[in-house]
Amino acid sequence: MVAREETPILAMIGITKVYPNGLVANSKVDFQVQRGEIHALVGENGAGKTTLMKVLFGLEKADEGDIFIRGQKVKISSPHDAIRHGVGMVHQHFMLAPSLTVAENIVLGAEPRRGLWFDRKKAEEISRSLSEEYGLHVDVRAPIKDVPVGVKQKVEILKALLRGSDILVLDEPTAVLTPQETGELFLALKALKEKGHTIIFISHKLREVKELSDRVTVMRGGRVVGTRKTAEISSEEISRMMVGRDVELRISRPTAASGKAKKVVLLAKNLQKYSRDGKEVLKKVSLQVRSGEILGIAGVEGNGQVELVEVLCGLSPADGGQVFIAGKDATGKSPGDIRNMGVSHIPQDRMIYGVAAEASIEENLVSTRYRTSPVSRGISLDLKAIRQISRHLIERFTIKATSPSQSVSTLSGGNIQKVVVAREFSTNPQVIIADQPTRGIDVGATEAIHRYLVEATEKGAAVLLVSADLAEVMGLSNRLCVMYEGEIVAFFPEASEVTEEELGLYMLGLKRQDPREIEAAMMGEAESRPASEAETGEG
Repeated sequence: MVAREETPILAMIGITKVYPNGLVANSKVDFQVQRGEIHALVGENGAGKTTLMKVLFGLEKADEGDIFIRGQKVKISSPHDAIRHGVGMVHQHFMLAPSLTVAENIVLGAEPRRGLWFDRKKAEEISRSLSEEYGLHVDVRAPIKDVPVGVKQKVEILKALLRGSDILVLDEPTAVLTPQETGELFLALKALKEKGHTIIFISHKLREVKELSDRVTVMRGGRVVGTRKTAEISSEEISRMMVGRDVELRISRPTAASGKAKKVVLLAKNLQKYSRDGKEVLKKVSLQVRSGEILGIAGVEGNGQVELVEVLCGLSPADGGQVFIAGKDATGKSPGDIRNMGVSHIPQDRMIYGVAAEASIEENLVSTRYRTSPVSRGISLDLKAIRQISRHLIERFTIKATSPSQSVSTLSGGNIQKVVVAREFSTNPQVIIADQPTRGIDVGATEAIHRYLVEATEKGAAVLLVSADLAEVMGLSNRLCVMYEGEIVAFFPEASEVTEEELGLYMLGLKRQDPREIEAAMMGEAESRPASEAETGEG
């Protein structure tokens, strides 16, 4: 006699969602999750997984289909409804109030009161008890603005648990975490699972999917391709289901040696930058990138990487130091001037800094060279030339689009990123500053962008790669440095010789190398060898 399978804690049946512009985000999707499992949901950008979870959490309304929780059909029209039914969602971009403490954020919207007044002591007691119960240890009195990213992640989870969520949706939860913080998070999630909680884990990192989840559901083109036990499927098979073809998951760094004979194309010397409130966010940062190499910068976000990129690209002036492009002084020059010196920039946020979302693909592809031939023809634009250039770039960079005149806003995240990359690479730059170039995109688009970066170095470009994805920055870089609190605290002349765990210690500020030896090795004044370490803090 075959045992009947337990009623799933969550069943979404026949979910269809069509946006007003005609985009079919979900087409008759069936998705089931068992109680007490960690269930990974994966797929390319535009596959429909985020829309499906928005429907579950009441942020979107399905056109067709039903949702069952604990066997009962429910109607979820808002996040309030979802929370009432025990569904919590931790978004990729944290929704925390920086000026409030950890405890105040955890109880926000469900504040304990003493009469008419907020009971701070009770809020701290509730938060401390909750954090101890679930092994998500936090300093409940610390202001959110002062805690690291890993703690903010815990606070978001504790917020959901306080509200009674036993189904937790985590959207790219490790995107900005160090290996140590990721390890802590995974231990906490496994402990939640042991306590009977159910976790839906959305991630592009297939290694983490394999490590953490019990089952995995793959979506492609708005439909479910299949659900498998994670232990019975390889990362290669998952990626094949996601993309519909074989994908090269191994990252290959440029083969060009990064020896001293290579020409220094990008040079920064003693860069300083202060924030509006007078905090020093760049502390005499010096680096150089040579022709044909990738210099990687690893670090937890918020440690000066953004300010460094802005100074190098001319988006923000330095308060001290100098920048040289191919031997010419670029200090204080405008973004346009720096572009004209042969610098391209892939920004960290494609929608804010990378594209004009409502403009067409072709308008975006030529937006950095509309004053030059063949795009410009005197005082007018050569529309025929623009169309030819755009068609060529769409084909070369495999941008999935119906027409060059299609609005960029209608593309998937991966294809929007390819528009940015195509534009930035099409001018044959001397220097490419790539800031989080594959953030939030699928394995297929990631594979393509990695290939483009390597191809650019083979043509002689110097690439500065800033990435919070350690597998990416370690796999692509020839040389590698770590930023912490506005300065370079470690430098590795051979990126292949350092481990993720060791990098994580530098990223957390638990270890640092001697600053003089870092500069000597980085700037080529010493033999190409790792700088000696002077451990600090708890390391």
